[in-house]
Amino acid sequence: MAGKTASLFKSVLGALFGVQSDKQRQHDFSQGKAWKFIVLGIVMVIMFVLSIALLVKVIT
Repeated sequence: MAGKTASLFKSVLGALFGVQSDKQRQHDFSQGKAWKFIVLGIVMVIMFVLSIALLVKVIT
């Protein structure tokens, strides 16, 4: 379970930053369930936006 969770995070982070390999992307689409990637992607984008907003608030 922990290996699958780590792989899911790695895949979503790679996709968010645009550094995911084609081999990994093909593996994700053949092995993973799309809803897991979508939900985790949305959560990570929200966390990113909130962290940038907090950083701006602290700096200014």
